[in-house]
Amino acid sequence: MNVLTASINSNILITGSSIILLLFLSAFFSGSETALTAASRAKLRSRADKGEPGATRALKITEDTEKLIGSILLGNNLVNILAAALATKLFTDIFKESGVFLATVVMTLLVLVFSEVLPKTYAITNPEKAAARVSSPISFFILISSPLVSALRWVVRQLLKLFGVRIDPNSQILSVHEEIAGTLELGRREGIVEKEHRDRLLGALDLNERNVEEVMLHRSEIKMINGSAPPKLIISQCLESPHSRIPVYKDEPENIIGVLHVKDLLRTMEKYFNSSRNENKSLKDFNIIDVIREPYFVPETTTLDDQMRQFLKLRTHFALVVDEYGGIQGLITLEDILEEIVGEISDEFDVDEVQAVKPNTDGSYTVDGSMTIRDFNRISEWSLPDEEANTLAGLIIHEAQSIPAKGQVFSFLGFRFEVIQALSNRLTKLKIGKL
Repeated sequence: MNVLTASINSNILITGSSIILLLFLSAFFSGSETALTAASRAKLRSRADKGEPGATRALKITEDTEKLIGSILLGNNLVNILAAALATKLFTDIFKESGVFLATVVMTLLVLVFSEVLPKTYAITNPEKAAARVSSPISFFILISSPLVSALRWVVRQLLKLFGVRIDPNSQILSVHEEIAGTLELGRREGIVEKEHRDRLLGALDLNERNVEEVMLHRSEIKMINGSAPPKLIISQCLESPHSRIPVYKDEPENIIGVLHVKDLLRTMEKYFNSSRNENKSLKDFNIIDVIREPYFVPETTTLDDQMRQFLKLRTHFALVVDEYGGIQGLITLEDILEEIVGEISDEFDVDEVQAVKPNTDGSYTVDGSMTIRDFNRISEWSLPDEEANTLAGLIIHEAQSIPAKGQVFSFLGFRFEVIQALSNRLTKLKIGKL
């Protein structure tokens, strides 16, 4: 009898110890899953660069998310099911018919508290540190379970194909750009990141996704110089212009023959004046062809990032934008690209620049029709679409499918648009408010 009792107690002790061990393993797998999926790869990279081996391993195993999650789920489900089976047997031996019910209740509480909530709460508080700690045993488990996980992945993909779902193993759930943009927006809403800082960082990130066509100065607003004009008129136009680089054309504005730099003009004028006592006589021999520089043309589809690199490489700040037929569409400068990052750049000569846009008393905005939709969205923090048009006037024309007249009002996209001022076919002043 004593031998039987000792045997029963020994079985209970062994089974109970096995259940505790399995619950510990379940907690380990649950915590590892949370830590490795929630850890920031940027922070792990920073730790790895400082020589932390755990962070290096964590980076490596998180490269294949599908394989990582499959291995952890395999281990977690194995230990949970085995723990539940052992608990059911143990409670059935002790409590007979009511053992199944008791085992279900007890194991649900134990798994929920000690194998799910507790380890995941710990892991989410410091995911990078936890990911580095569990990376070594998880790497070993992934290695030994790799054949079975690969087979399960194949089965899952075949089942998904039956429902018309195909998985690209190389695709990412969120791109790095989207992750950074989301983090910045979340930080701004929580008051951690200022709006100006968010705009600058997002502006730098978006350079590779925007074309020069979106930020260029349109050809209708370009101030040019007629190369056939008298020298005095050319000098007068240069002095009146707030810009230091001015396109020069011959016969017609489309025929750009070069770009005049004000410094080059001053150097040439100095030579002419020093070579003759009679200034008027020296100006008669002036030829603008000797002063202008060769024009630099870029296609309108060039990205801002590529164009900025070209500006730096060629050591120039000025380019003329052309379409696919070679027609002049506008001009772009290095300052235009920098303004997409730091905002409007003004100097003492920008006397005609539009003042900062501020909301009216009713929450609406009165803006110039040539303002880009992107700039308006950054100022108002609204979300007008910019897929079909670059400017606010272009958006109204696209939605209205016509050229509106002064005083016309439109309601679309959840906003109210009013044309306050129009010149010929241009919408020069608009009022925009939310409906």
